[in-house]
Amino acid sequence: MPCRTDRPGACARRARPVLSRRGRSAPVRVRAVLAKGAVLAGMAAAMLCMPAASFAAHAIAQYGEPKYLADFAHFDYVNPDAPKRGMLVLANPNRLTSFDKFNPFTLRGNAAPGIGMLFDSLLVQSSDELASAYGLLADDVSVAPDRRSATFHLNPAARFSNGDRVTANDIKYSFDTLIEKGAPSYRFQYAQVARVVVIDPATVRFEFKTADRELPLLVGGLPVFSPKWGVRADGTRVAFDALGFEMPIGSGPYRVESHDGGATITYRLDPNYWARNLPTRRGMFNFARIRYKLYGDDIARLEAFKAGEYDATVEYRAKSWARGYTGPRFESGQLVKRSFANQNGAGMQGFFMNVRRPLFQDVRVRQALGLALDFEWLNRQLFYDQYTRIDSYFANSPMAAKGMPDAAERALLEPLKGQLDPAVFGPMVTQPSTTPPGSLRANLRAARALLAAAGWQYRNGALRDAAGHPFEFEILDDTGGALGQAAAGYVRNLEKLGIQARFRTIDYALYRKRLDAFEFDMTTLRVPDATLPGNELTDRFGSGAARTPGSDNMIGLASPVVDALIGKVLAADDLDQLTTAVHALDRVLMHGFYVIPHWLATTHRMAYRSTLRYPARLPLYYDAQGWLVQTWWDAAPVRGTAR
Repeated sequence: MPCRTDRPGACARRARPVLSRRGRSAPVRVRAVLAKGAVLAGMAAAMLCMPAASFAAHAIAQYGEPKYLADFAHFDYVNPDAPKRGMLVLANPNRLTSFDKFNPFTLRGNAAPGIGMLFDSLLVQSSDELASAYGLLADDVSVAPDRRSATFHLNPAARFSNGDRVTANDIKYSFDTLIEKGAPSYRFQYAQVARVVVIDPATVRFEFKTADRELPLLVGGLPVFSPKWGVRADGTRVAFDALGFEMPIGSGPYRVESHDGGATITYRLDPNYWARNLPTRRGMFNFARIRYKLYGDDIARLEAFKAGEYDATVEYRAKSWARGYTGPRFESGQLVKRSFANQNGAGMQGFFMNVRRPLFQDVRVRQALGLALDFEWLNRQLFYDQYTRIDSYFANSPMAAKGMPDAAERALLEPLKGQLDPAVFGPMVTQPSTTPPGSLRANLRAARALLAAAGWQYRNGALRDAAGHPFEFEILDDTGGALGQAAAGYVRNLEKLGIQARFRTIDYALYRKRLDAFEFDMTTLRVPDATLPGNELTDRFGSGAARTPGSDNMIGLASPVVDALIGKVLAADDLDQLTTAVHALDRVLMHGFYVIPHWLATTHRMAYRSTLRYPARLPLYYDAQGWLVQTWWDAAPVRGTAR
């Protein structure tokens, strides 16, 4: 879902009921790959390094061995002795001003924030390794020697919130339901799963169409729920895609205690949570209650925090961070402001063009539009010089292509040479700069030349095509703020080219519907970081997704070359092959100029009540909101735990 902030990593996750590679539930406006409410801890990132024979293990790693041995007590980035008490009150982590359902897996409607805490998955990924996953609902996993199947044995202690044991039939039911009735992205993510076989009540096997190394981890991240969810007292059933406030039956650490139908919701820690003593859960979920309050806008949200209405926030706007976090509670030490380091990649955020629109189908036009964005001016005037420019779909990570393609990249690109711009074989795309000797004037001059070559000429007061149609389009968004100011600056520069662009904000619910139906010209989106890119690329950039409403292919990209390179990513046998394939894909995407890249920051900016505590060791790859909810605790509760 589109970003409503001035930096990537910021927006609340678009309600994509599909697994993310890192599973971070950052409040960023993201067209992305995680169920509303951050249902999973991100299993899709990992791929397997397979031995010669199948094996059963407590954990699996992409390369080498998992960090934590079979007898590990807890993850290093938690406090195993953290007390479980107090109430944590948070604001809505996304732009929703209300919610109308508890089901985070379907496209229609708005799920309650935090609802993902009701669901567990077969495996859970650690946050201090590149890609290792450990048992949660499953107590071991075995992968066939040919990597064409993965078998999970269920922990006999695993229980749903209604007390029922979690069985293999429940795993199959969850998978089948998500494929048949969940949001479209599930079908893309699990497209290579041939079938799910129940071996016995405690054992389930996923069979794959290909030997994709990612697939065992992808299905390991499957969110699991009971078939009894939605069954009425009289035995009739509410259809899965029609579930509203019917209480979910999951196996996660929290249950819904109360809600007011759309503005606040309170979760209660289940004192009998079946996994509370597992190594993958020890020291986690330490608040007796978690409450979310939904505010109407960012100003109201910030002022409510400063007034003590809620306990912690993650800030994504440079101006607010520089000037807004002041006042008596900060001066007295009741509130704390701090930046936290992380090693997350930034992904891509920018103005995304919808190439389904004829206006954006010429690459020269798209490149020209990028030349009109003056990042250096925006960074000085609006962002307090806190950002650097995004230069890749995998920015701030080893997966970002740099410089000239190496021999391995060229070997992938050469067979596609006839379908590629020759520039792909040259230096990686760099973003236009207005830092001297560069200038906006020079960039606009280059833009005019590109537009003229594409058949656009200035006459009768506007830039027009050969038929006399003016160059006009709309930049759609659901908020303003600093991003609106940045868009206004961009629009002014476009006017110098004779282009009429309108920045339009609409209601969030309508905005989501427009994006799901691809009814927009240009919009601001973020493609979140994928630590190890894989199957999510099919949904973001694959040709099939371009034709599927509700998919994450906002660009409308339908390219045989891109499809072929995604195939190379999925077929990679080792990290070197994966990196090479992603670099080649990055070059092709960047030379397509489908997005006008924005900017990035490399820390989490957080403010919080001073009695809150966090573990001494930080994770490496983490979402700030998820880290707060999962691993912090209250040293001196100021809010009662009573309802």
